[in-house]
Amino acid sequence: MTSAAARPETADAPTASYRLQLQPGFTLHDARRAVPYLAALGVSHLHLSPLLEAVAGSTHGYDTLDHSRISEQLGGEGALRELAAEAAAHGLALIADVVPNHMALPVPERLNGPLWEVLKNGPDDPFAAWFDIDWSAQPGPVDAPERGRLLLPLLGDRLGAVLEQLVVDGEVLRYHEHEFPLRPGTAHLPLAELLERQWYRLCWWQLADEQVNYRRFFTVNDLIAVRVEVPEVFEATHGVLLRLHREGVLAGFRIDHPDGLADPRGYLRRLAGATGGAYTVVEKILTGDEALPADWACAGTTGYDALRRIDGVLTDRRGAERLFAAYRRDVGDAADPAAAGRAGRAEMVAPGGALAAETDRLVRLVGRICAEGPELADHSPLAVRRALEDLLAHYPVYRPYVVPGEPAPPEAVAALAAPADASGTERLVRELALGRLGRSAARDEFCHRFGQTASAVAAKGVEDTAFYRFNALLSLNEVGGLPERPGVSVAEFHHWCTGQERLWPGAMTALSTHDTKRSADARARLAVLAELPEAWAAECAAWTLAAGPCADRSTAWLLWQTLLAAWPVPEDRLLEVVLKSVREAKRRTSWKEPDAGFEGWLAQYVRGALANPGLCPRIAGFVGLVAPFARVNSLSAALLHLLVPGVPDVFQGGEEPLYTLVDPDNRAPVDLGALAVRLTDSPEPRPGDLAREKLHLTTTALHLRRSGALGSYRPLAADGPAAEHLVAFGRGERVLGAATRLPYGLHRAGGWRETVLELPPGRWTDLLTDRRFTGGSVELSYLFRQLPVALLVEGS
Repeated sequence: MTSAAARPETADAPTASYRLQLQPGFTLHDARRAVPYLAALGVSHLHLSPLLEAVAGSTHGYDTLDHSRISEQLGGEGALRELAAEAAAHGLALIADVVPNHMALPVPERLNGPLWEVLKNGPDDPFAAWFDIDWSAQPGPVDAPERGRLLLPLLGDRLGAVLEQLVVDGEVLRYHEHEFPLRPGTAHLPLAELLERQWYRLCWWQLADEQVNYRRFFTVNDLIAVRVEVPEVFEATHGVLLRLHREGVLAGFRIDHPDGLADPRGYLRRLAGATGGAYTVVEKILTGDEALPADWACAGTTGYDALRRIDGVLTDRRGAERLFAAYRRDVGDAADPAAAGRAGRAEMVAPGGALAAETDRLVRLVGRICAEGPELADHSPLAVRRALEDLLAHYPVYRPYVVPGEPAPPEAVAALAAPADASGTERLVRELALGRLGRSAARDEFCHRFGQTASAVAAKGVEDTAFYRFNALLSLNEVGGLPERPGVSVAEFHHWCTGQERLWPGAMTALSTHDTKRSADARARLAVLAELPEAWAAECAAWTLAAGPCADRSTAWLLWQTLLAAWPVPEDRLLEVVLKSVREAKRRTSWKEPDAGFEGWLAQYVRGALANPGLCPRIAGFVGLVAPFARVNSLSAALLHLLVPGVPDVFQGGEEPLYTLVDPDNRAPVDLGALAVRLTDSPEPRPGDLAREKLHLTTTALHLRRSGALGSYRPLAADGPAAEHLVAFGRGERVLGAATRLPYGLHRAGGWRETVLELPPGRWTDLLTDRRFTGGSVELSYLFRQLPVALLVEGS
């Protein structure tokens, strides 16, 4: 186990970072022009989305094409160096997002050079080691059936229906925009024979979930997994980024989706060794009270665990549970979020499910293991599959972290222990997942691959299915969320903060990211609903009545909360988000089997709601009703985000109110020039102007962080009838933070009344309002007279 003191967060940890989504509409040149503003804002690091060459027009950069160069569409290495120089001149450094798990399977296919060679030359090509392909799952060419081939599920229809659309052009096979290399010596053959001689098999895209034999990024067919655990592959895919780190261009790394890696711990150790322990954080989703593995060579996570605690302490737990009950009554669904999650996972791995092929790969692997000795024989593939389905559907977190040859972590042992009535096959599968049945290549692979599959099942079954089905309170359905446990008590929040400071002081904290389903301020509005559940249920019913009969009551809750979260929202944005949501839910329609009738009705319903002259004023009125309380939530969340232990990562534009929805809505370029004007024009907040208030809070807290004034975290408590509505803490002896929680309940109860907070001796200044206080009891009604938050510094 690695001690906290030995972790890489000791190497140049940021005080705060600012996430920039690079894309053709916001390049490295644009980022360089924004540096003076971001330095003035107060961050220490710029957190850049993936830098390597990606698919043309990519707005996210996770579809890497070429690891040998910085993306030309972003400006190339020259522009990156110019950005680094400008950043250094302003005292800033760069963190790069790294994508070790996968590459793009692009159109045309020749754009991925290593994959092109594999398609041409098959499993014996040197590049074949790059890609996670089960060659044994597909019979090979007619002249080499034992070698296997790669399934490419990209035809618009069954092969027989599109044969005439396949064209041989020299040494290339074309299908619309697709291009495939021909195996040497086969270009002259008749088309049917030619197809049977290739190292790949073209098929209808609908067959992917059941037959694909390459590991994907979750269920995305055009992202093919890379075997970064192979040293040569690590070196080839990380060479440019490591060189730029050695040359001082890059200071640290954000690792995308470590759960997809065969050996996350080994990868992080290799990266730390190659960088001398550079600052590194991992996009790891921790479920519930799950802890990040202590032996990972990183500074911590990218902050979804912090997001859940900050949102949680600002959410009324009892009110959320009452809202759940109202939702169930209205939609006629007795399911709870946990059951929805289990159902979503089970659907992923069932025959015909979106991850059926990945589950079948595990079954084949168990078959190979059972053939290694008579003591493991006689387990039917069907029984193995059923055991795997049950285990993957009920696994409590994203994946176990079993390292072959080492004792399994206690958490994995607890989750994988066979129940007393388990069958022999169930025990076999669980023991293999724990690495307890000895070592062999197949047994070691099973340990790794079970973890990779479990994480994909969790992500797709929970985040991308269940979180779109249980629509009682959408602010809970967030990446890393746990809607079955809504709300976090103040005591629980303080406990998490003190533990985080002790174990992972360099971890990021986040409120909005490029992957959050709703931005922090959108969730701040929705959190108010937990404080007035009955009123919201009645309002929701009234909106539905005004809009006309709804074919799906759960979708109505989704629609009305989406409108509330992002109001006012243009029709095109709303339609895109709602359509994506119902397809992810997979109840009335889906990405794989879209129901044109339902989707057409839904689009018409959405347009009708936005055009309804009686409904829209009512929506605007309700947004206005919750606005004062949403303002409190937004500012309180921002203060907690910026001051609790860890490294706050500010998502682009999040220093002002940001009401974005699920991607791609949240990845649009932000006008940083306009933000810079507002920062320099009038940094002081104007009463009632949330944008000015949040910008002022953000820059004030960030500069305080950069000054090094924040010390150890210590919880503080108020005394009085409204004490439960305060979250307060010290950061050392000279800094205090205080935030209001559950503001609607506070308002209904009559405000702060005689509730007081005891300030330590001395003279204190609230940096947000420039008001002065002396040590001793201060009434919270007086402390929060101008703002619902306070940032007090002693001696200033």
